[in-house]
Amino acid sequence: MIEKSQSERVFGLDLMRATAILMVLSSHVLWIYPPKSSLISQFFQLFGFLGVEVFFVLSGFLIGTIFYKLYTKEDFKLATVFYFLKRRWFRTLPNYYLFFVVNIIIGLIIGYPLPSLWKYLIFLQNLYTTMLPFYPDSWSLAIEEYTYAIFPFSVFIITYLVKPKNKKMTFIAVVLSLIVVFILNKWHYNATTTNTTLIQWNVSLKDIVMYRIDAILYGVVFSWIAFNYKVFWAKNKVNFAFVGLVLLLFMYIGIGFLQITIEKHPTFWNVFYLPITSITMACFLPILSEWKTTKLPFKNTIVTISLISYSYYLIHYGIVLQLMKHFIPTEGLPMYLLHLYTLAFLIISFGLSYLNFKYFEKPVMDLRDKF
Repeated sequence: MIEKSQSERVFGLDLMRATAILMVLSSHVLWIYPPKSSLISQFFQLFGFLGVEVFFVLSGFLIGTIFYKLYTKEDFKLATVFYFLKRRWFRTLPNYYLFFVVNIIIGLIIGYPLPSLWKYLIFLQNLYTTMLPFYPDSWSLAIEEYTYAIFPFSVFIITYLVKPKNKKMTFIAVVLSLIVVFILNKWHYNATTTNTTLIQWNVSLKDIVMYRIDAILYGVVFSWIAFNYKVFWAKNKVNFAFVGLVLLLFMYIGIGFLQITIEKHPTFWNVFYLPITSITMACFLPILSEWKTTKLPFKNTIVTISLISYSYYLIHYGIVLQLMKHFIPTEGLPMYLLHLYTLAFLIISFGLSYLNFKYFEKPVMDLRDKF
């Protein structure tokens, strides 16, 4: 397992991150098996979608906490923004570009088309159009990187122009204004696009940067609440979780019961579905962020999965499973071999992710902290 120096981490947030990557993984495992319309298959597909949404709000919560602490200092200036960005870039870009190169090499080896590679260098692959199926996991990273830039620079510009006396309210006003902007983007999409299928919704709205920045900003809002209203946050953590459960029941049982389908209610799906999902996931932040530690016997396993989750996200599907499916197709294999195939996929993915974390990702992070 990962070394003991991680003992000061917040276990609840590690659990949230580990759960998110396992949810994403469960949806990709479906690709190994013959297509089915069973309830289990539908749940696994839903898990993949929700897992990424959990990553978004958790990322927003963490960067919001970090940046707000920097923002409230007396010497907040443009250099502070770049300090924040450099730390985020050290966290995200090395892995991103490493596996960008790995994907190129794999594409050259197996003869896969490599379209518009320059866009991937600066995260333009899904800025406002549907991205091609090269480096498929990068769609969410593009959303993250643009949020890292838009959010702190917006706060800095408004602060520089207005010179507010109440920085606390200025911060949240800017974040909420940005959320409104990106909800309006979705409203514009709804008004200008005839979208009545989930397939089109998935590739032309859910995965597009200009419609999804707010997914991370909800986490930032919750970080602001946690920082400024600590007693309220701790006292109402169960209430927040209850609201989250109610919203989950509505979103994934009530919608079906009430027949709120995209064919009948495209405005709900195009404008409101994603924000409600983000808020639903964010409602579990109070109870999990207050779960500081645990004596559960599988704590180290959870922490390890959490730590390697970024490497796992970039390795397990776009590299390991794609290569396995290319060289060992699963069509026609008996069920027991499919189970062994899945086991091999999980072991290889975990092993490579652990090695990448230990020998690349963590050394880069240590270098960041050193300098």
